[in-house]
Amino acid sequence: MKLLSAEQIRQWDSYTIANEPVSAIDLMERAASRCTEWILEHYPGLKSVKICCGKGNNGGDGLAIARQLIIAGIKPEIFILEFGAKGTEDFQQNLSRLHELTNDIYFLQEEGFFPAFSDNDIIIDALFGSGLNRPLQDLAALLVKHINNTRATVISIDLPSGLYIDKSAAGNTIVEATHTLTFQSLKLCLLMAENAAYFGNVQVLNIGLADPFLQTIDTPYLLTSIKDIAGIYKPRKAFAHKGTYGHALLIAGNTGKMGAALMAAKACLRSGAGLLTVQVPETSFSTIHVSLPEAMCISREADLVEWSKYATVGIGPGLGTDSDSVALVKQVIESYNNPLLLDADALNIVSTHAGLLAKLPPQSILTPHPKEFDRLFGNHANDFERLETARQVSLEHPLVIVLKGHYTAIVFNGITHFNTTGNAGLAKGGSGDILTGIITALLAQKYNPADAAILGVFLHGLAADLSLDQQSMESVLPTDVIESLGHAWEVVKGEL
Repeated sequence: MKLLSAEQIRQWDSYTIANEPVSAIDLMERAASRCTEWILEHYPGLKSVKICCGKGNNGGDGLAIARQLIIAGIKPEIFILEFGAKGTEDFQQNLSRLHELTNDIYFLQEEGFFPAFSDNDIIIDALFGSGLNRPLQDLAALLVKHINNTRATVISIDLPSGLYIDKSAAGNTIVEATHTLTFQSLKLCLLMAENAAYFGNVQVLNIGLADPFLQTIDTPYLLTSIKDIAGIYKPRKAFAHKGTYGHALLIAGNTGKMGAALMAAKACLRSGAGLLTVQVPETSFSTIHVSLPEAMCISREADLVEWSKYATVGIGPGLGTDSDSVALVKQVIESYNNPLLLDADALNIVSTHAGLLAKLPPQSILTPHPKEFDRLFGNHANDFERLETARQVSLEHPLVIVLKGHYTAIVFNGITHFNTTGNAGLAKGGSGDILTGIITALLAQKYNPADAAILGVFLHGLAADLSLDQQSMESVLPTDVIESLGHAWEVVKGEL
């Protein structure tokens, strides 16, 4: 699914109006109806509601919702932010319709006219939608702060007022919504961690915008679906043998951190690698052999490694950043020619040793969390800046960047694929080690690096979601996620 800019969404509306065809006011009515249906379904005992409207089309949505709620037997109070402008044509038409049904319409001209909100109120925020391009000021900012000072349930229409659709609104005054009812598709701003305090629970409401429009536009941002994943997946061949699916090498673990090596290794084997060798300190061989007899070991102290025998190499989990680890990372980067996967300490070593990034084999995969990303590429003021840097780096260097987060972004060739699986149960040490093992296994099976990253991140999150059948987000462990990988694979295969 394509994630659109504010301008592209306006074009999508216009395309639908021209090609369905449908009038603009009727399209607004349709959008309002989806919101009204959702409100009535989720708040069946609702008797009254307070609706705050601007004078643009988002305000027009709010007025249409008010009228529909009146018809449903609910008594809304409507508060219109008065700042001189007459309002859009569709806003004015909906205001005229509403005047025929109620006199509970109030124009807010100064702070003293603001309504008294109680903690039990339902407030609908229809002040400013996805077209906003500047910070809220003056009376608008004061009204939003007034809304945020209550503990009322706030339902924002399309977007919380004050939030930009496709750039950072950090530092702006923004409605803190309980629910956001957004139209037709997710918006880029709703995928950003920096905005999580504002949008609450997001519901995407289908308002019937014309699908053919999406074939006419390009966007650097895509949302990965299960059908996309099914298109990437390569079924196992009946006459395959262990050599068919590659020999992976994991370089991981160190004193006190062998758990990282074990989790990465087990996830690698659960993800289909034909053979797996783990390079660890020789004193830790017994740890691997006892806990994971399917894996082989080579010593980190070995002077000579036959790099050509390995289909891929994953390096970093629990590695450490001492001088020996630095020397090992340099050796791997300078000696191995196929795509590498670098995580954790391997990334930290690259970030502190100039020139190593440029020496990485083409199509190598980096899997940083935001702090590791900033160590590699410099500090960033917000998530949008970080995302743009990832896009630029992927255009300048033949790398795949997996920028980890709730909606992990897989970036290559300037295109960003946002993952849609996973939950806060992954917010535990060891989750990243599992992801390293999964993607390394896919590289060994000859998935191209971008597909390996997209499929690996999706499987990782899906296994975490499936783990919640037996655990809570608080109790689920990374090892539980590994045990759910089999179920995750079956879900993917079920889409074929």
